[in-house]
Amino acid sequence: MTRLHHFHALATLTAAVSIALHAMAAIGPVTDLTISNANVSPDGYERAAVVSNGGVPGPLIAGQKGDRFQINVVNQLSNHTMLKSTSIHWHGLFQKGTNWADGGASVNQCPIPAGHSFLYDFEVPDQAGTFWYHSHLSTQYCDGLRGPMVVYDPNDPHASLYDVDNDDTVITLADWYHLAAKVGPIVPPGSQATLINGRGRATSTTQAELSVIKVSPGKRYRFRLVSLSCDPAYTFSIDGHPMMVIEADAVNTQPLVVDSIDIFAGQRYSFVLEANQTVDNYWIRATPFFGLPGFAGGINSAILRYEGAPEVEPTTEAAKPVQPLKETDLRPLKAMPVPGSPVVGGVDKAINFAFSFNGSNFFMNGATFKPPTVPVLLQILSGAKEPSELLPSGDVYSLPSNATIELSFPASVNAPGSPHPFHLHGHSFAVVRSAGSTEYNYDNPIWRDVVSTGTPQANDNVTIRFRTDNPGPWFLHCHIDFHLELGFAVVMAEDIQDTQLSNPIPQAWSDLCPIYDALDPDDQ
Repeated sequence: MTRLHHFHALATLTAAVSIALHAMAAIGPVTDLTISNANVSPDGYERAAVVSNGGVPGPLIAGQKGDRFQINVVNQLSNHTMLKSTSIHWHGLFQKGTNWADGGASVNQCPIPAGHSFLYDFEVPDQAGTFWYHSHLSTQYCDGLRGPMVVYDPNDPHASLYDVDNDDTVITLADWYHLAAKVGPIVPPGSQATLINGRGRATSTTQAELSVIKVSPGKRYRFRLVSLSCDPAYTFSIDGHPMMVIEADAVNTQPLVVDSIDIFAGQRYSFVLEANQTVDNYWIRATPFFGLPGFAGGINSAILRYEGAPEVEPTTEAAKPVQPLKETDLRPLKAMPVPGSPVVGGVDKAINFAFSFNGSNFFMNGATFKPPTVPVLLQILSGAKEPSELLPSGDVYSLPSNATIELSFPASVNAPGSPHPFHLHGHSFAVVRSAGSTEYNYDNPIWRDVVSTGTPQANDNVTIRFRTDNPGPWFLHCHIDFHLELGFAVVMAEDIQDTQLSNPIPQAWSDLCPIYDALDPDDQ
């Protein structure tokens, strides 16, 4: 090999190693996040995608409780099919005092145009746990703009239960499609692959590389399971290993041992796994509720590999779950009193949502969400004070300050595609009635920020409660992104009178709308 060839080979190797290390290393709390288009093949099939810092999913963004996050989103998008503009939501973070940084396009901001950057600058004073981030513009996150986010607690009350909690113990689940969201079916019948930590197999690519999660015998690992899903829920399990759940959606829970976890779009769980089995390889399984069933050829799978085990695929068998996670079994670690009184409707304001679908759009109480050209926050800052003045008409609910709120979501045959997971921005909430249960728990229910609203077959009427302590307009929507695109959302406009005073706006935010509004439609 000539010296020149040797140099090129070394440079190539160095670049490859650098990329590999970069893909694993967390960034933040102060960082750039560059959004661009690139061809990727996470399941062995190459397609164009929306990437964050070059990857699908994006890098882990991490910080500590009490940190100020300053995430400069640099938009270098060029593919109009997957939209050239973007807007990013930091899922599960309350954004108290920074409603403008919540990222919901048409609710909290105008999108960031290509060729521009925007600084999301927010504090996380009193939250810790597992979060994620994703595009909140149309169906863009389905094309790749999604990634995990962790806020570590230096005084984690569960710290004595595990030995390892780092970048390598985050497990992401994502549905992956071979067609861009705007090109494929409006609501796809299923994904082509399930990606676990960004790798997976389609039925046509059973030789594609799978993710390997390594453990050392005798160690206890805190795994942070994050659903980056656009649509399906997953049943998650690891052959031969029970899981002790200690967190749900950034709320610490009393430890609960399970052998499988149903996780809906947008939800997160932390569980402790003890590497106390025979040194070997074990299948990690994530079965979507619909679409590609089973594990033939290594689909819906990743590998748990003990240190010292051969680098081969597992031969372990799936066991039928006997201790599946039930939401009604989850309890907050510390007492979290339920707002209101312990009777149905025992709150200052109760809202029941009737779901329906007309063949092209979803409706909540007769209204479908059509993104307004002026973001709801800007409408409020411009002087609109009553729901009747706020667009989209019939979709904005005014909530009084410091009030107890109850929302109920009766599952309906009129809204196909259940179970619909509902997410409320700006809050976590007490789940006083869970899917699959007719009981109301006003004593010690779990709090979370995404809840399955169940099925009409089970006569579900999922009911949640929270207190209005965070002024601003907050999205409430189905987290199946294809359903959100069809209008399955409303806006909770909380304490409209104090919204402006509570959320000082940076000039860069005010500059977004004029720039975006001046774009040619092909550049949006």
